Amino acid sequence: MNAFPVKSRQGAPLHARTDLRAQAGIDIAAALTTLLADMLALYLKTKNFHWHMSGPHFRDYHLMLDEQAEEIFATTDTIAERARKVGGTTLRSIGHIQRLQRLLDNDAEYVTPQDMLAELADDNRRLVSFLRATHAVCEPYGDVATTSLIENWIDEAERRSWFLFETTRTPR
Repeated sequence: MNAFPVKSRQGAPLHARTDLRAQAGIDIAAALTTLLADMLALYLKTKNFHWHMSGPHFRDYHLMLDEQAEEIFATTDTIAERARKVGGTTLRSIGHIQRLQRLLDNDAEYVTPQDMLAELADDNRRLVSFLRATHAVCEPYGDVATTSLIENWIDEAERRSWFLFETTRTPR
């Protein structure tokens, strides 16, 4: 039995404190919530690879992935709060994340460092396409607050992808 019962407020309408149309709030919040699921999936995969990194470049890769995970995680609260600010709701559980995420998990017992880095580079490139698609949802509604945030996140994801790609290159 739960010592702290939670009262349900299902069906309570959300009222946005914004001049955006109701449909804008619905569409933008849905796009942001899906983006949030991908960000959290990428965060956890990055931490997974950070925790399981090995090999001669362990320290460099371990530190780089930790830095990247922190950067990814830093976006999550802002994404969720934007969804709420425009009048929507957002993620509620791990299961909700799993249903929405488009980036694949990696539960393999062992992944080589090169494969970890290459997979994360690909995931960050895919994330850029998801960010651009979310931007495209927000732009017609004139949601410049969300689009300006997304533009910064695109730059961050492209930088992560670039760093990851360069670490996998072999010298000629």
